[in-house]
Amino acid sequence: MEVDSIPQQAQETIEKIDNADLVVGILADLEPERVTMLCEDLQTLDGSTRIVVLQNDKGSSPTSTPSEAAAKGAFPFLVPWPLLRPDPAGAPVLSAFAAYQAVFAASEKLGARACCMVASKLENAAPRWICQLAQPMLQSNLDLVLPRYARRKLEGLLNSGVISPLTRCLYGKRIHNPLGPDLGASQRLFRKILGAERNGRAGGTHPLASLAPVALCDNMQVCEAHVGARSYPPTDLTNISSLITQVLGPIFLDMERNAICWQRTRGCVPVPAIGDPVFVSDDTATPDISRMVESFQLGNRDLQEIWSLVLPPATLFELRKLSRLPLEQFRMPDELWARIVYDFALAHRLRTISRDHLLKSMTPLYLAWVASYAQELSTVGEDAAEQRLERLSIAYESSKSYLVSRWRWPDRFNP
Repeated sequence: MEVDSIPQQAQETIEKIDNADLVVGILADLEPERVTMLCEDLQTLDGSTRIVVLQNDKGSSPTSTPSEAAAKGAFPFLVPWPLLRPDPAGAPVLSAFAAYQAVFAASEKLGARACCMVASKLENAAPRWICQLAQPMLQSNLDLVLPRYARRKLEGLLNSGVISPLTRCLYGKRIHNPLGPDLGASQRLFRKILGAERNGRAGGTHPLASLAPVALCDNMQVCEAHVGARSYPPTDLTNISSLITQVLGPIFLDMERNAICWQRTRGCVPVPAIGDPVFVSDDTATPDISRMVESFQLGNRDLQEIWSLVLPPATLFELRKLSRLPLEQFRMPDELWARIVYDFALAHRLRTISRDHLLKSMTPLYLAWVASYAQELSTVGEDAAEQRLERLSIAYESSKSYLVSRWRWPDRFNP
């Protein structure tokens, strides 16, 4: 999708609106009453704030014209817009990411000071949570507001096991959900993302994965907002490889682009958090641990040729030992997992093999970590889960010198 690809009907409506202070893109398939509630919450912002809501709706039309809405002070103004289109390649994650780029383009066209994304159906959401994403940018000139979801211990594990601890280690900020997907971005930030793509300097700058790295490397102001729990679809083990490829590929590309920044970063500090935590019961089903371990054991037999191009001999030895453990003793050490993620990031940079094949070969290793984590937390509470993820993040940080050394001198550490 091109940067300026705005549907014709929506573009004509946007041109009639002329300008806005805040643009809200609704990417989630929300019920009409949920959209109404969201708009009512937005009306509690400063009364002079001109708000345009891009609604993921293929059939409806505005209830009034932009000029009528402005005359009546009837903001937020809803613009029907099919933000999520079927992807011909069958990659719904990529089509969703393209929708972010489209909302950024519309926000720039309207001269908006900020934009927000509503991409999730939230359970037990904090009151006025959409305002908690918008207010810091409109009132305090913050650049990026990321969600802090009420977390269940066995949901969102790709984020918990890779994305969050990796981002924290690289860029020195304790961000819980670097990829949102619900978030707020300032004009300065979304213009930088759009501008890099237009000028051909981005090398694949991603409209979602690049937000946090760009903001942190440019010393922009970042905070989190407490919201409710996300609704996650059931885990589909047959689709894990595609998910890993679509999500980690852009993250590893950003590592390459921002290497000078993260190699200089030392230590880690929290970012400010807005609102009060939302607590939810942890009623998620336990994943099929035995099936995940079997997938890892199969990968350990069949993928040695690929893994040997990516992982050092010491890591391969540890994985062989792990594959022989009985199920009840199956545990993957945090330091081992962190080094595996780092080695795959380096191999992605060096194009050791096809990047697509590389990331797919990581799937059995990720499932091994999930099985280990799920087994360890099967009998503990939410507080223990948070402490467990904190230890994992610390392991990433303590192994950063390994990443920096391999990144700077890959030949010296060639397995």
